[in-house]
Amino acid sequence: MKNNKVLALLFFGVLMGALDISIVGPAIPSISETIKVVQKDLSWIFSIYVLFNLVGISLFAKLSDLYGRRSIYMTTLAIFGIGSLVVSIAPNFEILLLGRAIQGFGASGIFPVASAVVGDQFPPEKRGRVLGMIGAVWGIAFIIGPILAGTLLAFFEWHVLFLINIPIVIVLIYFSSRLLSPDRVESANQIDWKGILLLGLFLGTLTYGVNSYDKDLGISGMLDIKVWPFLLVSIVFLVILFFLEKNTTYPVINPRLFKSRQIRIVGFIAMVTGLFQSAFVFIPNLAVLSFGVKASTASFMLLPFVLATAIGSPIFGRLLDKTGSRLVILIGLVLSATGLLLIGLSGDSKALFYGSGILIGLGLSVLAGSGLRYIMLNEVGVHERAITQGVLTIFISIGQIVGSAAITTVAAQQVSPAAGYHKALYLISFLMALTFVLALRLKSKADEGKTVVG
Repeated sequence: MKNNKVLALLFFGVLMGALDISIVGPAIPSISETIKVVQKDLSWIFSIYVLFNLVGISLFAKLSDLYGRRSIYMTTLAIFGIGSLVVSIAPNFEILLLGRAIQGFGASGIFPVASAVVGDQFPPEKRGRVLGMIGAVWGIAFIIGPILAGTLLAFFEWHVLFLINIPIVIVLIYFSSRLLSPDRVESANQIDWKGILLLGLFLGTLTYGVNSYDKDLGISGMLDIKVWPFLLVSIVFLVILFFLEKNTTYPVINPRLFKSRQIRIVGFIAMVTGLFQSAFVFIPNLAVLSFGVKASTASFMLLPFVLATAIGSPIFGRLLDKTGSRLVILIGLVLSATGLLLIGLSGDSKALFYGSGILIGLGLSVLAGSGLRYIMLNEVGVHERAITQGVLTIFISIGQIVGSAAITTVAAQQVSPAAGYHKALYLISFLMALTFVLALRLKSKADEGKTVVG
């Protein structure tokens, strides 16, 4: 009974963070009118959230290993609530961005800590289905988010979309104090502040460089002074981080983890998953261009995609418990690659568009849901469960950041945007097919969890 309550707590915590992403889109027109935001700056409402989310992931994951899941989960919820309050009362764009940054920083700890709690409190034979249920949150959020936002905006100003988070946070913190264990999983009291700082600098410079890239300039846009120096510096920070962590007693990212072939393969699949997710963002634009529908109609055309994700997550989660991760990951890659290929070939056929959408949604439920996190939980010891979940999220986010820039660049170089999106989808489908070959080297169910890295 207690585990069911814990699952509900984690479910609604992740749902709150996911909803905050999906409800922002409908609010942007109102935000830009109220506080007079320049059109080219609107993207920073998303980008600054992503940036601070990435910066905080490893910090909170490590802190939860050191000081216990309960205190850190409550802390991240509180920070997210404070950020929501700042956004809701923001009188100008600068304060709005500050609030979004605080929100992103708080949200960065919610999902990796929740995944680690699953590893702490649920037996191995049940972890797949539990992670599947939590993974379904993202699909549910994208279903109800725009509807919720549209309903609230019909009666209230956009500020209410963020203000509503406050009572939810208070309730979640209360039940966290009663349900989550206060026990620490690591006795060390040393935190790798140098590693956390370098990781933040690497992610920050990478995110800024990629977001400053002008897609209309094509390859020459990489030579912009706002792009290449930041990308170059991000590589330097990454190299320094790697060598520094090798000689650190309590590293924020343990280099020994990557001695495991299983983890290396998962890292690559995670980046491809991020690329795959970034493609999903452009599908509404493709629907508008292909079928001549309004943007609002195109959003509703994604319903089969999202429903398939929500339904597939718990189904594949149970399959994980029965068959292990390799078969499920392979199925996810086949479904995703096939869906992307078919949607690229759909032309003006709505039937093929919806059918491919179901395949994409099911594939997303595996790759972005429970599959990769299940592997990470089984591959490491209890003291590194949270940090490896954070590392996995970072790999996915890097794929998203790079994928978004790559797709828009490919689209901009074609005769028509629709042709460009089709070409980008073909390329990602091909990359996922290659990833399938790599995934064949994942461990079988019999071998999973036998060798724990730490």
